[in-house]
Amino acid sequence: PELARRARIQGVVILEATTDIYGNVVSVKVLRSPHPLLANAAVQAVKQWKYEPMIINGVPRPVVFVVTVTFRLQ
Repeated sequence: PELARRARIQGVVILEATTDIYGNVVSVKVLRSPHPLLANAAVQAVKQWKYEPMIINGVPRPVVFVVTVTFRLQ
């Protein structure tokens, strides 16, 4: 995010995400973040992602997993 960039904030955000049977991200929880600006940007980004559905024994299943988003200044 622009405000974080101007403030020279960088770091790693760790999230817990859940997908539905179609691979859509239905919930995101922040597990760790160095700053709220980065946490909010990471959550908004992950909510837009689409995953391949997890198929177990021929049946699509919801999945809970950890996502790491790194914000690094150049």
